[in-house]
Amino acid sequence: MVHQNSSQKINSFMKRKSLLFIFLFISLFTIANDTIPQRPNIIYILADDMGYSDIGCYGSEIKTPNLDKIAANGIKLRSFYNNARCCPTRASLLTGQFPHTVGMGEMVSPETKPLQTGTYQGYLDPKYPTIAETLKANGYNTYMTGKWHVGERAQHWPLTRGFEHYFGLISGASSYYEIIPQEIGKRHIVLDDKEFEIPKDSFYLTDAFTSYAIQYLNDQKKQHSANPFFLYVAYTAPHFPIHAYEQDIAKYEKLYEQGWDVTRTNRYKKMIQLGLIDKRYQLTERPADIEDWDKVADKKQWVRKMAVYAAMVDRMDQNIGRLIATLKANNQYDNTLIVFMSDNGGCAENVDGRNFNDKNVPIGAKGSYVTYDYPWANVSNTPFRKYKKFMHEGGMITPCIIQWPAKIKAKLGFNEGLGHIIDLLPTSLELAGVPINNLPGQSLSYLWNGKAMQPETYFWEHVGNKAMRKGNWKIVKDVEDAAWELYDMSMDLTESNNLAKTNTTLLNEMIAEYELWTKQNGVKVFVKGKNKAD
Repeated sequence: MVHQNSSQKINSFMKRKSLLFIFLFISLFTIANDTIPQRPNIIYILADDMGYSDIGCYGSEIKTPNLDKIAANGIKLRSFYNNARCCPTRASLLTGQFPHTVGMGEMVSPETKPLQTGTYQGYLDPKYPTIAETLKANGYNTYMTGKWHVGERAQHWPLTRGFEHYFGLISGASSYYEIIPQEIGKRHIVLDDKEFEIPKDSFYLTDAFTSYAIQYLNDQKKQHSANPFFLYVAYTAPHFPIHAYEQDIAKYEKLYEQGWDVTRTNRYKKMIQLGLIDKRYQLTERPADIEDWDKVADKKQWVRKMAVYAAMVDRMDQNIGRLIATLKANNQYDNTLIVFMSDNGGCAENVDGRNFNDKNVPIGAKGSYVTYDYPWANVSNTPFRKYKKFMHEGGMITPCIIQWPAKIKAKLGFNEGLGHIIDLLPTSLELAGVPINNLPGQSLSYLWNGKAMQPETYFWEHVGNKAMRKGNWKIVKDVEDAAWELYDMSMDLTESNNLAKTNTTLLNEMIAEYELWTKQNGVKVFVKGKNKAD
């Protein structure tokens, strides 16, 4: 009997010991997995031709509650730079390189033009991998919707550059309702690598980009839930032609009867109230070639233009709300890094000479084809001067919002950090656990991990417009200007006080450094629109 009790005790002890071992093993395994950082999903959202003050959290009267909420839950940067025009910005976003390095020193080359090579070849150099190619090789699923504009020929389309699925516009701009046959060059709307037939009714490009992005998110959840994903949503909004739903336009027509002078002043006041700007930001004067609103004859047409533009930004924000709702429904939201920005400043172009506009339909409806023009672009870029393609701040500074609920705590106010579109790729590679090699930018993770920003020098050139920023100092020269300008960006962020004549030593040092960069990067010399090889 004693022997039997001893056996039972030994068996009971061994069972408890085994259970304890199993429990400890499971606990250690769980702890180990909890300490392994989970790679985030990554979403880039790019607006097109949208100015610095065009969303609510950056001073606008336009309703953008979804972007405002993302901004409130993340980081808002005061000073983040693009490359002042669509093609160069997209090239840097995708490759992490300065645009000349990857063949996009100017704009895309037409698909009918013989292939060339070099810094102005007009398509992404295949020697430089895109973010999609790199992340795909490291276990990410990769998707894109929207505007491509870094290669017109089929061999340069998104599926050849690392994206698994794509829906969007290969070219730079088109109607939001249809393909216009008379436009210069063929306009491709593509699903994966096939031409997409636009439905005759109930089609609006901004909505369509979002619907396919949502489809990709849902497919990701069903088919690849164990993998992280990269999604690039490149809206064409609010790029011309300005097209919008009438119900969205109606929100704004009465508002813009106040005109561009009052609207710009009100934005400036709101920016101060938000803490976005301070005494370092003087409101630049209305350019002499923009008429005083009180003297404008055709006010009704100008009001309509801005109301349509505002409606396009509004509709884009509504669609971003749809994306966020999908992420939340799929439990993908918390571990998704979202970055929102614009490819350049407000666009001062006028396209009346193209003769695409049907004057018998309202501005904004199918068949119309106009821009909101430079008086309203000046409002978009409040408080700065100049526009898209120029290297003064109005042409190349963008709102930048970064959110990652799992890792980034909401930051009150606006971040003083400095960033550039070339910094996005090293940021994403760091978070994906991929080595960062031979990239000119740096990861923006310093914005939330408490580390110090490493000083960077940024360079720009586009159609002869030039700039360089080194720390707090910036030099800038438009192609038509005779001399370089110099600004202290720690005190004068709207470039109102040119110090070129009072600090010639620094100016000449920066010019020399800039010229060295141009030689290293194959930058051409442009003279008033005509260029020659350096």
